Amino acid sequence: MFKIILILAIMNNLLFSDNFINEQKRYSRVRDAIKEKYNLIENNLKNNNIKIEELNILMIAYKEEAILELYAKNKSDKIYKKICEYNIAEKSGALGPKRKEGDLQVPEGFYNIEIFNPASSYHLSLGINYPNASDKIKGYKSKLGGDIFIHGSTVTIGCIPITDEKIKEVYLYSVYATDGGQKKIPVYIFPFKMTNSNFDYYKKYYSEELINFWKDLKTGYDLFQINKEELKIKVDEFGNYIF
Repeated sequence: MFKIILILAIMNNLLFSDNFINEQKRYSRVRDAIKEKYNLIENNLKNNNIKIEELNILMIAYKEEAILELYAKNKSDKIYKKICEYNIAEKSGALGPKRKEGDLQVPEGFYNIEIFNPASSYHLSLGINYPNASDKIKGYKSKLGGDIFIHGSTVTIGCIPITDEKIKEVYLYSVYATDGGQKKIPVYIFPFKMTNSNFDYYKKYYSEELINFWKDLKTGYDLFQINKEELKIKVDEFGNYIF
């Protein structure tokens, strides 16, 4: 997905607007999504004892299983609960992180939503902050690539497509969370569900370098599975994640 400077500048302005949802409603695709999906979203949140005006969300993607999970909570709570699960419509690349421009890889690691695009070529899209601090150390520094989105449609080159229908929901959950004051929406991307048995299986077939990287990811995976809280993440001088 190629960057159009003007559009991204507009999207970043929208992200930090004091009237975020009103700015989003200027776009017909957002208005249409609200008409179609608001009742579904509100009812789902009510069934989970979450107020839409208090909404915080977090997303987890699993590349091998082709699943995007959406977790939510009230902003005053600590514990997230899974409220939705979406199929990823198409895979790109192989297991393993994105390390350079044009490698077709979906990133692996710990990210945040940084761009809302209500006029996307892929209906609606949410851009993550790839390359993050770890990627900038471990990747090909001169050509890391970028423009990684969760988006509509069923095609992709290194992104996470979930169909036009489902991106309406994910986009609106993100809009309502941001409008309610959530400053960053975490997106954790794992190669697979990193249970002990899965990890033991996959580590037979991949390089020591990749397994060591995945060990870092597994630490974060395990912490979230145990606590269901947003991870506190730092990156050391070698690009390793520290929790």
